[in-house]
Order: sequence, then C-alpha cells, then structure tokens
Amino acid sequence: MLMRTGVMAVSAAVAAMMFGCSPQPGATVAVVKDKIYSVTPAAMKVKSGIVTGELTEMKVTERIEEGSGRITSPAKLSGKLVLKNVSADQSLRLIGGKVLYIDMQGKPIKLEENRTAPMLRIASSYGSQERLDPGQDSTQTLDADFPAAALGAKKLKEIRLELSYIPSAFREEALNFNVSIGGGEK
Repeated sequence: MLMRTGVMAVSAAVAAMMFGCSPQPGATVAVVKDKIYSVTPAAMKVKSGIVTGELTEMKVTERIEEGSGRITSPAKLSGKLVLKNVSADQSLRLIGGKVLYIDMQGKPIKLEENRTAPMLRIASSYGSQERLDPGQDSTQTLDADFPAAALGAKKLKEIRLELSYIPSAFREEALNFNVSIGGGEK
C-alpha cells in the first residue's frame, strides 16, 4: 500500500510538470528611458532684498516608454537651491516659496489639471535651516512639476521663485559683569 501511494505521488508530480506547471514565457517589459531637457543657463545667481539665491544643476526630466513614445512620468524640474542671508544686521525666517514658469509674453504657464502647483517647502524638522542669521545659507533640493507646454523651444522665458520670509532685527548685546579676584590683601 505504501509503495502504491508513493508511485501515485511521483506519477502526479511528473504529470504536473509535463502538462501545466512549466514556466510560461514572460511578457516583454517595456524599456523606460529618461529624456533630459537642458536648461540654459544651467546655473544662475540672483539677489532680492537681503536674500541671494543660487539655483544650480537645473534640468527638466521626463520618462518615456521606448518604442511607443508613451510618457510614463511627466516632466519635472530639478536642481539645487542655495539661499543666503546677505544682511549685516537682520536675521530671517524662511516660510516657503512658489515656482512659476513664465512664457515669452510674461504670463504664467499653467500646469496640466492633474498636476500639483510647484511649491518650495522649507523643512521645519530638527537641524533644518528655517532661520538664517546674517551670513548663513540654506541648501534645498528643488523637485517641481514642469508644464508640458513649456517644453518646446522659445516657449519659456523665465523660472520665477516667489520666496516668503520674515525679516527681523538681529542684535548683538554684551553683558558686562564687574568682578574682582580675592577679597583683598590682609
């Protein structure tokens, strides 16, 4: 009886391997590639009030399925933003910012309906540079949705960053403590 059960189990295993448990050929996976649009100039430095901003490593990237040309991930602007307080006597608290794309006529270019308006968020976690004292700087990564309408040549005139911050007076005070050593000579 035991021999008969063993033979049946082996026969079932062989039948399963022959008739349906063989690996099926895998579906072809579409290759997705990054299409990178260069931003000219790729780096720039500007000053407004007591803040200077330097935006470097700018590029626009969209992901496209090779062969079909289908866009798998819409265009995004990326770069590194360094904000610096150039005031000699004012500190500032960074609140946030908004990224606008301006066309050749000076009007904002709208994003598609299903995309998020690009905002710059200043982290308020431990160790973040929310407050900038005179001479200090803060580095932020910029990763923002980019409008498809601005991808063509001669469509985009400028990228505008509207930065919100609160300036406050920065003062240094000295405290003097009059002291002497010893109680005097006896």
